[in-house]
Amino acid sequence: MKEKVEKALEKVRPALQADGGDVELVEVEDGVVKVKLTGACGGCPMSQMTLKMGIERHLKKEVPGVKEVVSV
Repeated sequence: MKEKVEKALEKVRPALQADGGDVELVEVEDGVVKVKLTGACGGCPMSQMTLKMGIERHLKKEVPGVKEVVSV
């Protein structure tokens, strides 16, 4: 599952990088994907919305079994 999540993250990464940020996969455990937002995304006030409405929505659509995405 971790490989599928990484592939799906590669699809959202360009949009984050265009705004000066990025996302790193930390861990996948029991359907919970733990990521770290870096660069401009790390301190952005909109980062939680990006995480839930962007990254989490995309991962749930692309990778069966993803229940939640959390930032660590």
